[in-house]
Amino acid sequence: MEFAETLKRPRFVVTAELGPPKGTRLESFFKQAAYLKNNVHAANVTDQQSALMKLGSIAACHLLKDFGIEPIMQMTCRDKNRIALQSDLLSASVLGISNVLVLSGDPITIGDHPEAKPVFDVDSADFISVIKKLGEGFDMTGHRLDGAPQFWVGAAMNPCVDNLDVEIAKTRKKIERGADFFQTQGVFDLGRFKKFMDRYHTEGFKVPVLAGTLLLKSAKMANFMNEKIPGIFIPTQMIRRLEGTQDPKKECVRIACEIIEAVKSQVQGVHLMAIGWEELIPDIVSHSNIKP
Repeated sequence: MEFAETLKRPRFVVTAELGPPKGTRLESFFKQAAYLKNNVHAANVTDQQSALMKLGSIAACHLLKDFGIEPIMQMTCRDKNRIALQSDLLSASVLGISNVLVLSGDPITIGDHPEAKPVFDVDSADFISVIKKLGEGFDMTGHRLDGAPQFWVGAAMNPCVDNLDVEIAKTRKKIERGADFFQTQGVFDLGRFKKFMDRYHTEGFKVPVLAGTLLLKSAKMANFMNEKIPGIFIPTQMIRRLEGTQDPKKECVRIACEIIEAVKSQVQGVHLMAIGWEELIPDIVSHSNIKP
């Protein structure tokens, strides 16, 4: 559990994110992973992100571990009941996967199987409790396990929402259930983020926070996110920079580095979400002076 040990030390932590393929060809997956190798402490593997059916997170995490990158297995509560969720955790553990990020999951209706039925047998906070109970050697109903899995459990956080009190309450609940670290939604509104983190520290919360740094590919993408994604507030000035640039990738790197520099003192690390532009991550890590 090298990632867990890294988080316990006073050092700046860098994670990133990879999406498994929609199919069985792995060339693109490993090509993207190569950009992360030696540039991050660990990498999330998404779990049917945006409700799109893809290769499972367990298999992709196992491949990533063999490739030399410590995986963080994302698990959504949307698609499976409590039996399947617990079984997947046991399966992941015996494959050497020791980090989990718990999520509710994106709405089924935005994905490629809109007729599918969501499950939500447990919510994300309760699922954290389930994982911790498995680590104590018992399943959700109290039956003893023949060998207990040990996981470092992460949770999501949305620090730039309108209602600060509600998000703080959700955060407190996840900490009480056993969250070991947080990865946030993409941060763009630095004023809102500072306000949230000031409150976070005032509340006495000690769980490490990794600030989400989502790479903006275009003004169109930025406008879509402002309109459709709760808790995302991309400033007009930032959008105008994307509209006026002749080199979107270079401007994307500049913006990401500026955000990282602004949040560095408030968090223990960053979580880079490249969404297909993983080739930019080495430059961002280097220019921000955060290379592991």
